[in-house]
Amino acid sequence: MSAQENRIEPLSIRAIKTINDTIIPPPLINTVMQDTIASDSIQTDTLNKKAPLLLDKIKYKAKDYVKLSQKDQKIYLYNQAEIYYQDTELKAGVIVMDYIKNEVYAGRIKDSLGNYSQLPYFKQGENEVNPDSIRFNFDTQKAIIWNSRTEQQAGLGQLGSDTMKVYAEITKKENDSVYFLHEGKLTTSKDTLDPDYYIRIKKAKFVPGKKVIAGFSNLYIVDVPTPISMPFAYFPLAGGRSAGLMMPSIGNDPNRGYFLQNGGYYFPLGDYVDLLVTGDFYTNGSWGFRGQSIYTKKYKYRGNVNLRYENLVNSQKGFNDYSRTTIYNIQISHSQDAKSNPNSRFSASVNLGSSQYFRNSLNVINSPNTQNNNLSSSISYSKTFPEYPSVNLSVTATHNQNTNTQSINMTLPTFQGSMERIYPFAKRDGIKKGVLQNINLQYSVRASNRIQTTDSLFFKKEMFENAKAGARHTIPISTNFKIAKHFSVSLGTSYEDVWTLETFKRGRDTELNKEVVLDTLRSFDRYGKYNFSTSIGTTVYGTFNFGEDKKFQALRHVMRPSISYSTAPSFDQYYEDLLDENGNQYLDNNGEVVRYSRFEGTLNGAPGVTKSSAMSFSLQNTLEAKVRDKDSTALEPKKITILNSFNLSSSYNFQADSLKLAPVRLTGGTSVFNRKLNVNFGATMDPYALDNNGIRINTFNIDNGGSLLRLTRANLSLSYSLDSETFGKKGNEEDESEEDQDSYAAASGGRTDGLFGTTEDFNRTSPAKDNEDKENPYYATKTPWKLGLAFNTNYSNNKRQNEFGTASLMFRGSIELSPNWEVSGSSGYDFKNKGFTLTRLNFTRDLKSFVMRFNWTPFGTYRQWNFFIGIKSSILQDLKWENRSQRGRR
Repeated sequence: MSAQENRIEPLSIRAIKTINDTIIPPPLINTVMQDTIASDSIQTDTLNKKAPLLLDKIKYKAKDYVKLSQKDQKIYLYNQAEIYYQDTELKAGVIVMDYIKNEVYAGRIKDSLGNYSQLPYFKQGENEVNPDSIRFNFDTQKAIIWNSRTEQQAGLGQLGSDTMKVYAEITKKENDSVYFLHEGKLTTSKDTLDPDYYIRIKKAKFVPGKKVIAGFSNLYIVDVPTPISMPFAYFPLAGGRSAGLMMPSIGNDPNRGYFLQNGGYYFPLGDYVDLLVTGDFYTNGSWGFRGQSIYTKKYKYRGNVNLRYENLVNSQKGFNDYSRTTIYNIQISHSQDAKSNPNSRFSASVNLGSSQYFRNSLNVINSPNTQNNNLSSSISYSKTFPEYPSVNLSVTATHNQNTNTQSINMTLPTFQGSMERIYPFAKRDGIKKGVLQNINLQYSVRASNRIQTTDSLFFKKEMFENAKAGARHTIPISTNFKIAKHFSVSLGTSYEDVWTLETFKRGRDTELNKEVVLDTLRSFDRYGKYNFSTSIGTTVYGTFNFGEDKKFQALRHVMRPSISYSTAPSFDQYYEDLLDENGNQYLDNNGEVVRYSRFEGTLNGAPGVTKSSAMSFSLQNTLEAKVRDKDSTALEPKKITILNSFNLSSSYNFQADSLKLAPVRLTGGTSVFNRKLNVNFGATMDPYALDNNGIRINTFNIDNGGSLLRLTRANLSLSYSLDSETFGKKGNEEDESEEDQDSYAAASGGRTDGLFGTTEDFNRTSPAKDNEDKENPYYATKTPWKLGLAFNTNYSNNKRQNEFGTASLMFRGSIELSPNWEVSGSSGYDFKNKGFTLTRLNFTRDLKSFVMRFNWTPFGTYRQWNFFIGIKSSILQDLKWENRSQRGRR
């Protein structure tokens, strides 16, 4: 039978109409109304009549039948029954509507086997409920709901968002925004019929989209009650950001006693900014503070600020091993949308702090970052004036910190300005031909204030004592043209004007037998220098065809040779004789007067005292091939790269008295096996021989009984990655968990390749991945796995030492023993020191709504273990348990 659709007019029984229905309700007896009016002596009331409670029409329909019972004063709808009234929607297997009380009852359909189907679906506004049955009054908007089920999207901000499922045996709908629950359950499990965990609540007040306020609450796991219970509870369900407490973790540290860790408060500061403040407290007096703020404005900018500070107390006062140290770390990131202001841009990437922060921090499990020896920062602002000729200005502050030596280099700030290239003898938009029209010039300036200090003096006034400031103005002029169509020739000259704010007067101290600074002249000074250069180069293509019927069809070799020459005069006018304390000239071992420049030791150094004249030559090579594609449907052969690069370079100094030929430098790289194996290599070869003391002499090595070139340095790096899909069809999907870990590692200043392990925070509870959607519960013959290898070595023989500086093999791998079990690890072996590098083993078990992890560093300076089990959902992330060992520092 076709579905039947009907409407009910507000408070008008006579208005009930049916479409394609043989049931026609009888009209009301007119005599009843007439008799009532006739026997009433009161005139008709002229006051405004009360408006009907129903403000709109009720639409209803059903698939099997719509039955109107005049006796019961009800309408019965059966099979795929639906009712619509304003923003209220009700669907169910059975619906009974009382048109006198304006109430509706909806329930399920039970088949002959006792199975229920077509459970009611109730929606009012944005709130949805899936109960077993419901009774709803259109006038009062109140309802009684049995076995209700609803989902609430909760959480937004730094902790992410998740879906909370709310169940209740009996629910009383008081109004549009308040529900009262009896015998309810709260869970984030994806299994709606049999959740693996839930929080049982006796009674609760439920405000959709905002909160659940409950009485006694108890955590159940697989329907088994646990000792975790609360006399009352508050569950925020706000879809947007809302302020709230961050529950701390409780534990015990072997060296610092009991602790509260990662407790704090979350502040949403407007629509674009939030702030998360957390801290730690240890019973021995140690404490930590962290502040994290994330800000985002769509199509404008985004960034974050992280401040970390820890006060570390070792042992107890009165003991010999008592100590107190403070460590800190500051991380700032800011990026601007390129479209927001194309001519003005501000960006920041800051990572600075105590050199030992990642190695000594109590709160962060950051073993990979303990191997990071460098912290770097950059803050820049640039402005472009697009009118011709366009000018670009920028101000940059940089920071570079070596965590091993604790040395810090900063530029605070660097100002740069540049003007675009101008062709004075050619039209602006015209084609430039010949030497004259290709003449062009530019202008640039770079001014810096450079600071060199140490970790202990950072942020103190002493760090500015040895600051160096200066500026460099550069005007290059050049042109280019072709000879014989195939040779490109360039000619150029460059002028530099160097400014400084201090110079040094030097002398010779005969007692110390060394050159010393006698006086520092803090005043403006400058010098100018210039040079000339020319170069010629070409590109040679060589193609060897072996036939289209061959598997190896063609080979292409591209060579780019080039020769350049540069010369600069002597700027000895900026030099003077080095005198001792008696005013006598100082002579070197050859009897020549030693000279110095007052600009030595300044930011940009001193100009050359001798004339320079040198020729450089280089040869760049690439090698490609065409091979038959394994795919028989492919119409074109496959192109592969045999050598990405193979370069040779050297130079010859015409002004040198000896050792005119510079060592030959060789570099190269390639990728093979579908770009899974990357190879990069380099070598330096010296044409000159060494004497018995290991010093270069002006004798060619071949004339000294050796080879044509003597290998002095070499380096080799290999990286190889493969997985279970390497020998089959390859997918393009990335592992989202690896991307999250890489981004977290990069933000903390660590490596992103995972060769030192993945980076995790103690309070980071997000799961590695979710395997609930996989089709098969077990792997049959194919187990997913990944393996990454990296080998690095360098060789030195410049003084016949014949030794390898480093030689290490790093590896990282993972294997999924089942869809819910994953084992991963990273380690390496140092062949020179004959020992293993930082080794980490990670075990992850996906427990549907829970995740369990065990991370273990079995040996070494940072040996430790960490166990964690907790709920994946960010809403209930405080329901967790973890334990860890103290780092095994020597």
